[in-house]
Amino acid sequence: MHARPPHISRRRLLQAAGGGALAASAGAGIWAWRSPGEQLARTVEPARRGRAVADAADQAFLHVIAHADDALYFMNPDLEQSIRSGARSVTVCLTGGESDGHNVGRSTYAPRSVPRNRAAFTRARANGLRAAHAVMATGDPASPWDVEAISLIPGFQVEIQTLRDAPQIQLIFLELVEARTVLAPRANSLRGLWLGVAGTLPTLRPENSPVRGQFRYTRDQVTATLAAVLDRVRPTVVRTLDPNAVHSPKPQFPAADPRLAGLRYFDHQDHTASAYFAQAALADYWGRSTERPAIVENYLGYEVGGLPNNLDLATARRKGELLSVYGWADNRDCGDTAGCGDRKVGGTAFAGGTRNWTRSTRLRAPGSNAWIRPAKDGRLAAFAVLDGVAHCWAETAPGSGTFHPPAPVGGKLLQGQIQVVRHPDGTLQLFASRTVLPGRNAAHRREVMTAVQTGSSPDGVPAFARWESLGSPDGEPVKSLETGFPAAVAAPDGTVHVFVRTWDGGIAHRSGPRGRQWSLWQRPAAPAGLPQAATRITDGLDAGVDSDGRIHVVAPGGGTVRHWMSQEPGGAPQPAAATGLPEASGPVSLVPLEGGTVRIAYRAAPGAQILLAERRAGGWRVAARCADVGGYGRVAAAPAGPGGRMVIAARDAAGAVRIATAGDGVQPWQSGKVAHSAAPGVVRGAGGRAVVVALGNDGLLYATRQKTAGAGAPFDGWRAQTGSPDRVVGDGSV
Repeated sequence: MHARPPHISRRRLLQAAGGGALAASAGAGIWAWRSPGEQLARTVEPARRGRAVADAADQAFLHVIAHADDALYFMNPDLEQSIRSGARSVTVCLTGGESDGHNVGRSTYAPRSVPRNRAAFTRARANGLRAAHAVMATGDPASPWDVEAISLIPGFQVEIQTLRDAPQIQLIFLELVEARTVLAPRANSLRGLWLGVAGTLPTLRPENSPVRGQFRYTRDQVTATLAAVLDRVRPTVVRTLDPNAVHSPKPQFPAADPRLAGLRYFDHQDHTASAYFAQAALADYWGRSTERPAIVENYLGYEVGGLPNNLDLATARRKGELLSVYGWADNRDCGDTAGCGDRKVGGTAFAGGTRNWTRSTRLRAPGSNAWIRPAKDGRLAAFAVLDGVAHCWAETAPGSGTFHPPAPVGGKLLQGQIQVVRHPDGTLQLFASRTVLPGRNAAHRREVMTAVQTGSSPDGVPAFARWESLGSPDGEPVKSLETGFPAAVAAPDGTVHVFVRTWDGGIAHRSGPRGRQWSLWQRPAAPAGLPQAATRITDGLDAGVDSDGRIHVVAPGGGTVRHWMSQEPGGAPQPAAATGLPEASGPVSLVPLEGGTVRIAYRAAPGAQILLAERRAGGWRVAARCADVGGYGRVAAAPAGPGGRMVIAARDAAGAVRIATAGDGVQPWQSGKVAHSAAPGVVRGAGGRAVVVALGNDGLLYATRQKTAGAGAPFDGWRAQTGSPDRVVGDGSV
């Protein structure tokens, strides 16, 4: 075990740095019900500025990437929001990204006219990355950096760069040799090292590096280095690239070593392997004591270019601007003869084609619309994954508005958000996904997990049995890695049904009475008369039971919203008639209402605008559109009383929570400065008041509830759930 490096508290570091700029929520809007043919009403609420709810000193972000531009393409706007919050933000780049060594723009690509110099190109990419970070932190690409070589594990050096005017911003470069090909099998790569084809992987020393010499890393040494970074940063949020990339139907390139053979994927092999190493390092890090548990977010890579655009235009343009800084589009003189940026990106990041990556940001885990539910005694219980383990916040009493500190409720290496099912008798059941890392007696795979409530502690916190594996609908380990995240419901007779996206883009489900004695995985028939490509869904499904007892499943895909429905109460869902609804740019959330009506909330493609649609006897129709507040990801939704009243909550362009309510009339968006992970949660609490919760980037639960019951009632200030009923944080505004 390597020695733990000395730790500087985040608060002390931020005091030394003088804090940082705070991202303010911008824009506002409303949503309105309408009848067919009725014009949509819109009003705009002035943007309000205020102090962010969470203290920047209580947050720290670690970004693990494969190439210098990865976070700019795939993790922004979240990366910039973290930097602008004033919190500590560290990015560790595993490879040098040396490519072919020609730092030449793609539009005038002529390698022979520019000498091949991989060491210079690696340095130029690092210079571009630090210029983009300087712009995000200070507004000036020329802000100076302090550069040094440090040792994270014995016998190895890495380069660390610290932004002088904001020393909470750091870049760490391992400079491992990259694959130099997106897909073709290559032993001398991160993937080859992960699979054991290569025993070691060398570094490529950039020009002008303070690191002396070349190093060769084993697989365990890469993992240990990342674990040492985790020890050093002690992050509250860890962001990685996608460990569960979707496969391509095209055949794989021939491989001399059978361990390198396999499927093609819609992502760069370095991206996927970097995420695997991050998962292995987290497993090591979580095995030791930490200052504060971490939230993990995984971001899609190249795959976003083939999915509907999901960002508002202003956010996408900002991503492009920062990539132009990285790409040295302004020809600035940074004083380094190696180059000041990556000409291959240049100023074309906002153009079409593969640069469509700037117009989307997607998490692999689509989030849950059911991670907070009332327990049997009426108190609310919220569940989230911290350090790969499920945790529960339970209200101190029904309707108290105060939650106990989080209590661990089991699980290991869980990913994404928890899905909670409430049984007819009021007991709860949890569903999640987890990764099993490869080992002596374990294949690398993904599986669906569940845990059934067995009782409650004296203070009302639900207790659960050991987590049980439900396996995967695709038994082959490699295919199981693409299993989607579960959505589950309990039918009126007590049968629990769990649904996931399959490896081939369909859905599968298992059923069990009272959530036990599970059936085998079953797959509903594909819709008739559609080509295979049109039947594939994107992960982000949801399920619910209508007032007549029929089960509904909805999912994005095939250019619209797909719908499955059981023909009789509690029956297995079958493909329903085409919805005819606009294409979704993200997950779809389903809310059953009275009279057999079901309503869905989602973001329509292209872009981030939220709309609501409902299914009545006559079929589906768009019932409401929200004024655009940007953001991305799942829209949380829940009923808020009779007459179709609803509450929705969603991330906005500033990364904060927006809340909207509707009854008989139009209500404005309400905003709160809660920067958070994944999707917020909405539930109807004691007394009929709606409650909105969010998992803050500091690992705390934040909650706000309506002052009185009713669709138009305002919400109280956001409260950090630390066990104290009096702690209202930030400006408290919603």
